[in-house]
Amino acid sequence: MSKNIISFVLISLISIATVKAQDNNLLHDLMSEQTADSALLPQKMLVTQRLLWGEKGLMRISGIAPLTIESRKKEMQVRRGSLKVHQALGFITLGGMVAQGIVGSQLYKGNYKVKDLHEGLASAINVTYSLGAVTSLLAPPPMVNRDKKITSLRLHKWLSLVHMSGMIATNVLAGLAEENVKYKSAHRAAAYTAFASFAAAMVVIKF
Repeated sequence: MSKNIISFVLISLISIATVKAQDNNLLHDLMSEQTADSALLPQKMLVTQRLLWGEKGLMRISGIAPLTIESRKKEMQVRRGSLKVHQALGFITLGGMVAQGIVGSQLYKGNYKVKDLHEGLASAINVTYSLGAVTSLLAPPPMVNRDKKITSLRLHKWLSLVHMSGMIATNVLAGLAEENVKYKSAHRAAAYTAFASFAAAMVVIKF
């Protein structure tokens, strides 16, 4: 058990150290800025971004962030910070998933001593995954969207739908598997799907 904890910590530390090397690749795709004479908001925004940062979003009507060039410049700084945190949490979550896979395989082999560790890792992964999603969904929109073609950013978004569905299914099936063993295989399949699509999402954004 202690070896699994050490492995998780090492993976997380290595992942955080990798963020800086990956940072330019992610931010280059996610943070394209427009010239001053262009529209201050992109035509396409996430629902959460439109509710917060849209022309009539909460941040605008409250006066916290008026829709001006100066305000948008500050928002780009907030966006940059949010996406750095999003990426860091992504690597930490991925490290947790690897550790969870190791512990989970032992649990499936009948080593019930790791059950508490398995559940603890699951809770930690849910927290970091959720926080990572929030930092992306609530970040200010870019100055312009340039993902009209099939780009790494678009693939990243598509894969996010897959791993989000996988995460939800994994958690639901985990509860069902506690009551009925027939759901264990489905729980495991959902977990592998979530991990594979999440790892793929991290890889495509690099390239």
